[in-house]
Amino acid sequence: MRLKDKVALITGGNSGIGLATAKLFVAEGAKVALTGRNQETLDATAKELGPDVLVIKADVSDFAAMEKAIAATVEKFGNLDVLFANAGIASTTPVGTTTVEAFEEVMRVNVTSTFFLVQAASPYLNEGASLIFNGSILSISGRPGFSAYAASKASLRAMARVMASEFSSRKIRVNVVTTGSTATPIWSTVAPTPEAFDVLYKRVASGIPLARMSEAKEIANVALFLASDESSFIQAAEIVADGGATGSPGGAPIYGAPIYQSEI
Repeated sequence: MRLKDKVALITGGNSGIGLATAKLFVAEGAKVALTGRNQETLDATAKELGPDVLVIKADVSDFAAMEKAIAATVEKFGNLDVLFANAGIASTTPVGTTTVEAFEEVMRVNVTSTFFLVQAASPYLNEGASLIFNGSILSISGRPGFSAYAASKASLRAMARVMASEFSSRKIRVNVVTTGSTATPIWSTVAPTPEAFDVLYKRVASGIPLARMSEAKEIANVALFLASDESSFIQAAEIVADGGATGSPGGAPIYGAPIYQSEI
């Protein structure tokens, strides 16, 4: 098993990518603490995953609560080998109608909380530990209406590189998994019904060369790789898992059949 006897903390671990990662980590032998804001889903996750999981109700933007979550994890399982800063929000912040409070909330939840999560965890990180940040292709895609979210994810990429420099002497790695559109409950705010999500899915998929959204487990597989010793020489890196949306956008179905030189 690739994470046997390792201890991991996952924020936002009670749904979507975080939950898929928790399931995979447990299956690979890890003891996992996960945080979330919904006690009902946390309890369901604990029941499903068994005794090697500790669930903690805590909001990542409540820094004192997260310090307590780290302390509870260490008390139950021991020092940390993996920290997956997965929790975040994707509120829209269009120019012209966005309040200071709305913009700052996105930055606090996605960036500031990650910094202070790592700072609080630092004394308990074992040598060779792996820190993983959940990034987004919106940090480079220029999608309208997402200035704060894009800025927050770009900040995580920059911060990961600085932290990698600071932690390298302890052989602690800091990397980013940059995700594209993933089929998770986060879409419920814009597509609240199955019918609405189906329409949204088709529209989004048309802009992805592989013609679909990713599944949460596919992102979890990347997190597993970064958490495991298989990535022991990967430092300050960004692994993009977006179905080709940023690497080869011209191959997306929305552009139709390929145009070859002989046809021009």
